[in-house]
Amino acid sequence: MAGVTVKDVPAQEFINNYAAFLQRQGRLDVPGFVEVVKTSASNELPPQDSAGWFYMRTASIARHIYLRKDIGIGRLNKRYGNSKNRGFAPSHHRDASGSVNRKAVQALEKLGVLETSENGGRRVSDNGRRDLDRIAEQTLSELNGDEDEDEE
Repeated sequence: MAGVTVKDVPAQEFINNYAAFLQRQGRLDVPGFVEVVKTSASNELPPQDSAGWFYMRTASIARHIYLRKDIGIGRLNKRYGNSKNRGFAPSHHRDASGSVNRKAVQALEKLGVLETSENGGRRVSDNGRRDLDRIAEQTLSELNGDEDEDEE
């Protein structure tokens, strides 16, 4: 299946497979605060999956930057933020934690998946694009294999 890109694969399937790949690889720098940190000011509790959520966030950031060029930390904070429940008062948007997104981007840069752009922000490097497309191709072949088994 030549020419398969991240755009050809369902988002959740790709993110799950890339997070599993990062976890198996073991080279991703996971910060020590992942067990206790909230991912946004609007959340009441930290994620319940103690270490796996950081791999999911990192995979999601890699996919997001792959699809949209020159993304900075501020844009990622807005993307991963959500509405804060203020009781009887109207809800308002709250940005996600900049520290979590910054550490995820720095970890991807250390792996060589991302690089700094001339225009500001980050973009996917050539090696990173090759790796992400390879994971997308594996994901698509797994999905097509599952469909073939269902038809029989």
